[in-house]
Parts: sequence; structure tokens; C-alpha cells
Amino acid sequence: MSQSKTCRWGILGTAGIARKNWDSIKNAGNATLTAVASRSTERAQQFIDECQACVTYSPAPRAIGTYEGLLTATDVDAVYIPLPTGIRKEWVIRAAEAGKHVMVEKPVGCNAADVAEMIAACRKHNVQFMDGVMFMHSARLAKLREVLDDGESVGRIRRISSAFSFAGSEDFQQGNIRASGELEPLGCLGDLGWYTIRFTLWVLNYQMPRRVSARMLSQSHRPDSKLDVPMEFSAELFFDGGVSATFYNSFLTENQQWGIIAGSKGFAQLTDFVLPFVGCESAFTIHKAAFHVDGCDYSMEEHTRRHAVYEYSNNASSAQESNLFRKFSELALSGKPDEFWADIALKTQQVMDACLTSARQDGKTIEL
Repeated sequence: MSQSKTCRWGILGTAGIARKNWDSIKNAGNATLTAVASRSTERAQQFIDECQACVTYSPAPRAIGTYEGLLTATDVDAVYIPLPTGIRKEWVIRAAEAGKHVMVEKPVGCNAADVAEMIAACRKHNVQFMDGVMFMHSARLAKLREVLDDGESVGRIRRISSAFSFAGSEDFQQGNIRASGELEPLGCLGDLGWYTIRFTLWVLNYQMPRRVSARMLSQSHRPDSKLDVPMEFSAELFFDGGVSATFYNSFLTENQQWGIIAGSKGFAQLTDFVLPFVGCESAFTIHKAAFHVDGCDYSMEEHTRRHAVYEYSNNASSAQESNLFRKFSELALSGKPDEFWADIALKTQQVMDACLTSARQDGKTIEL
């Protein structure tokens, strides 16, 4: 591990999301990017050249033509792994065995058993493990937790609803890896449901549901794949204490990323909980509508209060993306891995597994 105050990063793979995190690493303040690996030096160098044209590192990260080469690099403390889910487990485990701290894209694995193996390898080699869920590192969540806990704004939580979707183009349906059952077997459930499930678990302080029931609303695959993936998915989750939750994910429905937390005294609403809308604030609203009847006059009054934190979007130094890499780098440099992040990743995957099992049995209730 580096003895400096800067965590040295390597990127294992050149997926599109890695371009966003190229910028986030630079803006973290306690991190730098030293290398990018692909299956050829030329491909890694092309990725570097294109990203350098947008956000410049000095010196520029070097290109490595094999994944193994990155894991043996002496100037890399932590690796960010955006490889397809279907091949990811091997490289997470190999990174841990090489003594590298590991940040991994979501869904973390194809199933909870695979995720447990990854976490065990990281624990054995005393390296930090974390998934790349950016909204978990938004300052907005702390403000939302404060409001949820005040006992008056929302009251006793009864229902959580969320949706995350986008309408994939014809090119997406035909060629994107998320339409490949071999590369991304969990489809929209893995790509988008990871967020809606995590949001639900976060609201309830990571209490696990007792039962789930889910539906595969649509599934298909790209022409070169033999296995269908979920293209549209919905689920119901049931918790102790009478709390329930629902979520919806789709590659067929236009952009939405909202969450609603309803309780005995009001409800909280986020309209951009995954990717904050462009601007200098991350916000949510509390709604406490009042219904009044006076003779023939029936009126529903709107009572809405807005809460916001200063947090510029899109990889800025205060943005959730930069906070993610700042927090991870802090943990990696400390030499004291925080098991909390592995624990919530495994819980998220376990709920996802149960939902998929239910959907494949036409909504059968699955006990956790």
C-alpha cells in the first residue's frame, strides 16, 4: 500500500462508465489514476487518449495490455473493475489476492454465492471492498435521514416505492452487453434494480424483507446471445412491522429515477435519486397535504417543503461520484477496511436473487 496521502488507482477494463469515473478519481482530491488495462495495449491507450482529451492527468496514466499486468503493478493501490458481471468474479478475487483494494461495478455478481466469494477473498487479504453505487455518497442522504428520523415529517414509514428506467434504442437492444444473457444475465434487474433495492434497504436501515414477489414483465436477448435477460421487471417486498415496498425497472420505459417514502404523517419524494439533475443542489421534498370539508366545500391543500444540500452534479469535487472515490481512497489509505460496504452489497444481491427466483416462478412468494 502507498505510504502517501494519495491512493493510486488502476482501471481494469474500458467500459463506458469508466469514462465518468476517470473524472471522479481526479476530483476526489486524495486519489490519482496511474494505469488503465485492457486486453490489448492499443485499446487501453485509445481509451486513455480519448479521456485525456476531456480531463487531463499529468503525467497521463499508462496503458497496460493485460489485466494481469495491472494487478502486478507496484504503483496501483486500488482497482476499479467495470468488467461485465458474467466475468467479474475471477478478477475481483485475483485483485484481492494481489493485495489491491477493490471497487466493483454493479450488480456485483451473478448471484449471492459469487458475491460471498469475492467478499471472503477481500477479507482474507485485508483489502477494502465496495460497490460503485454513487448515490450512497451523496450529502443528500444524510439530510434525508435526518428528516425521516424526526418523527414528524413522514412519521412511521409504511410504504416505499421506487423506479429506475430508460428506453434503450434499437441499437441497445441489438448490441449492448446489458442485452446479453452471457455477459449481463440480470439485465435491467441487475443494472437498474441494484439501485431501487439499495434505496429501499437504505431507508429501512438495511432491514431485510421477509418475503418477496416479483414479475418478469418482459425479457429478450440480443441476436448473438442464447439467454434472455429481464428487460422490464417489478417486485413487491414485505418487511416486519407491516412495511412494504415496490420497485420497477425497465430498458423499455423512458428516463425515470424516483423514490417515494410514505408514512403516517406525510411522504418524502426524490425525483432524481440515482443521478442528480444538473445543478448545484441535490434536493428532496416533504409532502403533508391536508384535506378539509366545510359544508359543500371539499379542499385538498398542498403543503410541501423542499430540502436541499449544496452538491454540484456531474463529477464536480462536491458531487456524489467524487465523494465515492474520496471515501474509498480514505479507507484504502487507512489500512483498515470497513466491512459495512461488503455487508450491504451482499444484502442487495440476496434480495435481487430472491426477486429473480420469484419472477421465474410467475410471482411465487419467496421467503428470505
